[in-house]
Order: sequence, then structure tokens, then C-alpha cells
Amino acid sequence: MKHYKSFSFGILFLTFFGLFSCEDKTTNTQEKQPYFDLKGFIAMKIQEIDSMEVIKVSQVQGVENQTNVIYSIQDWEEEFGLFTAADINKSSLLQSYQTESSTDSLTHTLYPKSEGKVKYIKILYSNDEVSSVSIKVAEENLFYTSTTLAELYMDSVSNVVDHYSIETTQKIWFLDANKMKIRGEIVPTR
Repeated sequence: MKHYKSFSFGILFLTFFGLFSCEDKTTNTQEKQPYFDLKGFIAMKIQEIDSMEVIKVSQVQGVENQTNVIYSIQDWEEEFGLFTAADINKSSLLQSYQTESSTDSLTHTLYPKSEGKVKYIKILYSNDEVSSVSIKVAEENLFYTSTTLAELYMDSVSNVVDHYSIETTQKIWFLDANKMKIRGEIVPTR
């Protein structure tokens, strides 16, 4: 009976130890991502602008429409979905990007022979804080090409998203190109 109790205690101890050690490994893995954590950065920035008003200008095939809207977190997740989807911290892309960094910039550029839709991610810094993020996403096959350029800028004082732009050009083989632009400016709360 004594052996059974000590055996049970040992299993219980190892179970708790295993749970806590797994949690620490997950945290360390997230901190050691090979590329800029774009997905995590966007999630953090969305929290900061929840329920803020944005002046949004949409332009499709030259026709412009301006609206003032207040976005919830879910709305921002949809609006910035392109940025989140452009996160390149995937095991299949581990050796696909060349990284260049300096004190005020970080750039991940897809190697010429590598396959990937995200062509580059450029991050600019000011006072050790991200001041802007630019991405290029492109896809091409025999019948279709699509190129999207997206930029996100932070306010230099508050470091909250100040404005953004997303521009997409799509071309189907025998049709005219379809061009879409979205510009948004966050209205600061007073």
C-alpha cells in the first residue's frame, strides 16, 4: 500500500511538472520566431484601436466612396486580415526569406527561387518602436495575377495605428485589370 501511494504521488508530481514545463516551452518558442511576428503585432494593435472611429476611403475602378465608421475588434480583424495572413512564421517558409536589419529597419524578402505569396515585409522603427509596416503579396499563374501592397503607420507620439492603406490589382488573362484601394485614417479620441 505504501508503494502504491508513493507511486501515485510520483505520477501526480510528474503530471504537474510536465504541464508547467510545456507552458514555458510554448512561450520560449513564440519569443524565438525566425521572422517578425506580424500576426502578434497586428493582434496587439487591433486591441489599441477597438471602438475607435476611422475615416475610410474606398476606391474601386476609380469610383471613390468615403465613410466614417466605428470598428469593433472583429471588424478590425477583417480589415487587417491581409496583414495577419501575411505572417511568414511557418515551418514551410523557414528558409524562404532573406533578412536585413539595421537600427531603424527590418526587412524580410522572399528569395528569388523560393515559393511564397508574401514577397516582402518591411518594418521601420523610430525610438525603438515600430513606426510602419509595409507588405507586398503577389500571386501569379497562367490566367491570373494579383498584387497587393499594404501599409500600416503608427502615430509618432502614442504609437497607436494612425492610418493605413491597402491597394490591390487583379488581372484575369483576357479581362481589364481590376484596381481597388482602401485608405483609413484613425480619428483620435479626445
